[in-house]
Amino acid sequence: MTHPRLSLNQATIKHANLEQALAVTAAAGYQAIGTWREPVQEVGLARAAALVADSGLRVSSHCRGGFFTVAEGAERRASIDDNRVAIEETAALAAAGAPGSRAVLVLVAGGLPDGDRDIVGARERVRDAIGELVGDAASAGVQLAIEPLHPMYASDRAVISTLGQALDIAEQFPAEAVGVIVDTFHIWWDPQVLPQIARAGAGGRIASYQVCDWATPLPADVLLSRHYPGDGVIDFASLTRAVEDAGYDGDIEVEIFNQQIWDTDAATAAERTAEAFEAAVAPHLSATTAVRSA
Repeated sequence: MTHPRLSLNQATIKHANLEQALAVTAAAGYQAIGTWREPVQEVGLARAAALVADSGLRVSSHCRGGFFTVAEGAERRASIDDNRVAIEETAALAAAGAPGSRAVLVLVAGGLPDGDRDIVGARERVRDAIGELVGDAASAGVQLAIEPLHPMYASDRAVISTLGQALDIAEQFPAEAVGVIVDTFHIWWDPQVLPQIARAGAGGRIASYQVCDWATPLPADVLLSRHYPGDGVIDFASLTRAVEDAGYDGDIEVEIFNQQIWDTDAATAAERTAEAFEAAVAPHLSATTAVRSA
């Protein structure tokens, strides 16, 4: 068995479909998985929920919603509607998962629309979109989780770059409905990261802790620049202790975008992920291993 709090985010074994990903994750001794929307939609939500139930795995999060930065119009309405579908998916998968599953929908804010340089206005549109969705999330028992992304993605993927910015939005809504993602890859560099983790914990806002490593040089496609924990420069000791001290005791996802890892056999990648987690992250976790229910 792998560490009891370790969850394999499905992005780490990107080329496996949902049924394969669940089978590989369970066979490797994991107790939890983070799902992605595209593989779920390939089989349909009812079938996906049945597969999750049969797997015996917890669902630690569902990825991803968001992309809220376009101005009002048909494209924005379509995005809001699609996020309502994502909320339904999140609730159904969490209900199908083993005890301890969490109804967490990861939100990526979205980048600057074409020709738009108003990043402040784009962030305001993210806030407004979450305001539209918070009632749907609360009714479904889903926590919307804003994920700040590294600033190199601000133009095309996420105008929210720090935990502080994410919390400034999240704190305008009830904690049970809107939280934040602490992802080491995106926030390790931030001089304010430790106090912001404490702030998130004090407000009950940490929806998920995700880990992978940062190493340079970055590839030409910087989206694919994540590494196994321990293969880069991130200080998992201080970040993991901070997240634990902030009160987070849920699953910890390893989420990696890396072409070489994607090209690896899924079972081999799952095994290597567990080994890396055990070496780089697990030593900094408390002895308590129970995962709380959502």
